[in-house]
Amino acid sequence: MPFYARLGEIPRKRHQVTRTVQGDLIAEELMGKEGFAAESALLYHLGMPTAIVEADVVQGDDAILTPNVPLLPRHFVTPKLTSQPNLEPLGRHLLLGNDDVRISYALIDKPTALYRNAVGDECLFVQAGAGSIETVFGLLTVREKDYAIIPASCTYRVKPAHGRALELLVIEGRGHIEFPARYLSKRGQLLESAPFSERDLRLPSELLVVDESNVEVLVKARSALTRYVYARHPFDVVGWDGCLYPFVFNMSDFEPIVKRFHAPPPVHQTFEGPGFVICSFVPRPFDFDPTSVPVPYNHANVDSDEVLFYVDGDFMSRKGSGIEAGSISLHPAGFIHGPQPGSVESALGKPDTKEFAVMVDTFAPLQLGTAASAIEDPNYAWSWSKRHGGTSLEG
Repeated sequence: MPFYARLGEIPRKRHQVTRTVQGDLIAEELMGKEGFAAESALLYHLGMPTAIVEADVVQGDDAILTPNVPLLPRHFVTPKLTSQPNLEPLGRHLLLGNDDVRISYALIDKPTALYRNAVGDECLFVQAGAGSIETVFGLLTVREKDYAIIPASCTYRVKPAHGRALELLVIEGRGHIEFPARYLSKRGQLLESAPFSERDLRLPSELLVVDESNVEVLVKARSALTRYVYARHPFDVVGWDGCLYPFVFNMSDFEPIVKRFHAPPPVHQTFEGPGFVICSFVPRPFDFDPTSVPVPYNHANVDSDEVLFYVDGDFMSRKGSGIEAGSISLHPAGFIHGPQPGSVESALGKPDTKEFAVMVDTFAPLQLGTAASAIEDPNYAWSWSKRHGGTSLEG
């Protein structure tokens, strides 16, 4: 994060002896990126954050990914997952992935396990429901259309609000998810030309000081998931400060950039990670030249696979293709794609678009997860030609 924040009680100087009112020594933890050469935070624990009493392998990296062959555009209907069991311990169904990023859909109907991803940052997008994300930095509340960015090695768990499951699009990077460099000043402030500002970000609101012992935490690192048992709960932090922490940004606070003629997807970019970008499509006025074509033009992804997650609204360029809220489309490199037949004519003269969508562009080919095949619409690839290559999904 580009700006400094603090929460709770911290000593006047870094690395200074500090004690509780009972006289017990408080343990300092530095969480930092790129060794000691980038953003960091200092957290102050009531106990030793290093004190583990057990460790064992829960599982290897057994997620199965298969190549997208034959090379096809694909459509996945995530509402079909609501009837699937909640996969323990994180409720995630892996849909797409490569060596840089993994994209899953999560159904959270009960609190998840305590978890720490040591491979990279995570972006949790709330498609439906509300709840909280409890972190070592404190409490984040989340609602529909929120992006929650969880830094690598931040211990957290997700809790749905009472009575309704949380539905999340989960984007796991192999590295850090950050704001695009072009939005930032040399010293890290969001520029006036950026489509959002620091005022739009929500940070942890209160600390969670939990007094428990023998607490399990799942840690993802390298090619395995390890179960640690800690002598005391990781949420024993009484204060922290620095420029590295989880935060929330709501898609509705993205300020769209409008041109006289249609603008390409980079104007919608919100985050970037190693080998991928994340963009936000929000309601906006259409291009204002009277001769402009308001929907996207046909284009070939020469260097990237394009994933679009349809959040809410009227998906004008995809009319007639079965796309609905919760749909995910994959348009791979090598496939020329564009609006569905009739979409251009129906959009002419319309004043604005009313759609919300999240786009993930990757710069290495995406493979298909096992959950994807169970919810794929086999007719999507043929929707431009109005021919059918398979049987439609039932229901």
